[in-house]
Amino acid sequence: MAIVKIYFYACSIPGFLFSMDFIKNKLYPIFLQHPLVCTDSRNPVAGSIFFALSGPSFNGNSFAEKALEEGCAFAVIDDPAFRKDERYLVADDSLVALQQLANHHRLQQNAIVLGVTGSNGKTTTKELLHAVLKRKFNTVATIGNLNNQIGVPLTLLRITKETQLAIIEMGASKPGDIKELMEIAEPDYGLITNIGKAHLEGMGGYEGVIKTKTELYDWLRKHHKMVFVNTIHNVFIEKAAGLKQLTFGVTPENDIRGEFLGADPFVHFRWGTKDLTIQSPVIKTQLLGFYNYENLLAAVAAGHYFGLSEKEINDAVSSYVPVNNRSQIIDSENNRIILDAYNANPTSMEAAITNFSEMKAGKKVVVLGKMMELGPTSAAEHKRIADLALCAGFEKVFLVGSLYEDSGVTGATRIFKDVNEAITFFKDHPVKDATVMIKGSRANQLELLRDAF
Repeated sequence: MAIVKIYFYACSIPGFLFSMDFIKNKLYPIFLQHPLVCTDSRNPVAGSIFFALSGPSFNGNSFAEKALEEGCAFAVIDDPAFRKDERYLVADDSLVALQQLANHHRLQQNAIVLGVTGSNGKTTTKELLHAVLKRKFNTVATIGNLNNQIGVPLTLLRITKETQLAIIEMGASKPGDIKELMEIAEPDYGLITNIGKAHLEGMGGYEGVIKTKTELYDWLRKHHKMVFVNTIHNVFIEKAAGLKQLTFGVTPENDIRGEFLGADPFVHFRWGTKDLTIQSPVIKTQLLGFYNYENLLAAVAAGHYFGLSEKEINDAVSSYVPVNNRSQIIDSENNRIILDAYNANPTSMEAAITNFSEMKAGKKVVVLGKMMELGPTSAAEHKRIADLALCAGFEKVFLVGSLYEDSGVTGATRIFKDVNEAITFFKDHPVKDATVMIKGSRANQLELLRDAF
C-alpha cells in the first residue's frame, strides 16, 4: 500500500503524472460509459470494468481474459504480457488504479461523505446512519463490511450525480490503514464508534489501536473538517480537541444527550438536545446491549445535525432490524437464540457477556468462539473472557476453538476444537427451553450452530 501514499502526497513528482493522466484521460472516460466495476472473475458483471487484483497466492491478470469472455467490457491489468486487444487497459498497479479512480470520481461528485470507523459497532452504526439519513437524502452506504482498501473504492464508485450523502465504513488491521482510506475517500465528516482490543497483533497493542483509529481525526483536523464525538469514551474528547465537532453522550453538556433505560432484551432509551428544544419519548429498539445504545446515539446525532425531524429519527432507529448474524434474536421451536457470530474481540465479548448476564431469562447457555489477531495477548485474553463467562452464573458455557484449551481455562461445560465438532455434539445432546447466546468471530462459522439449537 506504500504506492497509495506516494501518489497522494507526491502525484506532482515527474514520473507519477503518468498514473494521473491514465486515470483522468483514459480510465475515467471509460468508467463514465461503463459505470460498474468488478474484481471477481467468478462473478462477472456484464458491461463492467474488471480490475485484475493480485494476492499472495494468485495473479489477478490471469483472470482478465475470462472476465472479458463472461461479459465485462474492459479489464484493467498491470502486466502488459496479458494484454490481447484494446479492451485491456494497462496500469502501473491495478489496485492503485482502482483507488485513484474512486478518489477522482468522488471529487467529481457533489455528495457529502461521512467516514465511519471504530473497533466495534462500525457496521451496525453505518447501517443505523443509513436507516436514518436515507429518510431525507439520496444515500449510498457501504454494503456489508466492505471496508478495506478494495471495499472503500467500490463504495465510492457507486456514488452518482443523484447521490446526496455517502456513508463510508473504514476498517483497519494495521497502522496507517485509516489514513490511507481517508486519503481515498476524502470525507467531509467523520465518526469513531469506540476503541477496543481488536487486531492487537497487527496494531502493536492497544495504544496502536488508538493511534490507528484516530488517524481519522488527524486527517479531518488537517483538512478543517468536522467530527461527531462519542464522549462516553474519554479518549475521544482528548483526541478530538480543536476539531469542529458535535458531541453525543450521557451528560447535559453534550449537544445530543441520551438516557439509557435498559436492554432486556432490546435497548430502550430517550434522547434530547443540549438546549432542551427536543426531549424524545421512550424509544424502543430492536438492538441488544448498552454497546448498541452508543451506536444508536451516533445515528441520532448525525440525523439531528443533518436536519431530520425528531419523528424521522425516532422512527428510523426504532424500526431498524439487524441482519447478517449481528445481534439477532431468533425464536426456534426449542430455544431463544441470540446470534452474534460476525465479529468478536475481547471488548465486544466482554460487553456481550455482561449484557447477557443482566438479561432476564431462566436457563442461560453460552457458546463462545475464538477471537482472532490478538498476538501475544491471545492466551491471556481467551482465558479472561472464558473466566468472565464462567463467573457470570450461566447454566452452561461451551467454548469453540483450540485457543481456549491452549489458554489453560478450566471449568467449561465442554471445549470443542471447531464448529463441526460442536454441531455433532448438540445434535446428540440437544439443548431445550433455554436462551442461548452464540458469540464469536466470523472465522468460527458459529452461525452454523443455529439449526442445532
